[in-house]
Amino acid sequence: MRLLTTLLITALPFAALAAGSDDTSPPATTPTTTKCATGQIYDDKAKTCKNPTDASLGDDTRFGAVRELAYAGRYADAMTTLAAMGEGDSDRVLTYMGFITRKSGDMAGGMALYARALDVNPDNLLARSYMGQALVEQGDIAAAARQLAQIRQRGGMGTWAEAALDQAVGTGQVLNY
Repeated sequence: MRLLTTLLITALPFAALAAGSDDTSPPATTPTTTKCATGQIYDDKAKTCKNPTDASLGDDTRFGAVRELAYAGRYADAMTTLAAMGEGDSDRVLTYMGFITRKSGDMAGGMALYARALDVNPDNLLARSYMGQALVEQGDIAAAARQLAQIRQRGGMGTWAEAALDQAVGTGQVLNY
């Protein structure tokens, strides 16, 4: 029984990762990254690829494309799509600007953007996870663990954000998405 309990506790964060049960889960692959030309995103309603500035696209469609493009390593396309969003400096825009900036090699710029996202919304679990992963990359495991504690205190148990940062703090290895 004790072994079963240990196995379940160990597997739970990764089950959340696989199930994609929250909005901080890695995005599904869509035609944005499999069919659309560079610089375009897929409009599921129209079933066609469009420029991110197309007025018929909403910010939620653009945001989904930003997430997918960033996770695919297409940072320039993701940043172009972010620039087309009408919500300005929202915490989700700032979070992805931070992720893209950091993954493009500007750690300080990425950290500043995560901090701005958290100023807008201290409960932004994804910004906390990405900031914590950046801290792990910098070797500051104690500060990363503080971000992990904040995620848990703010209701983030069982989310991808918590599982990814927990893994990074425990292993010293960060995810590339």
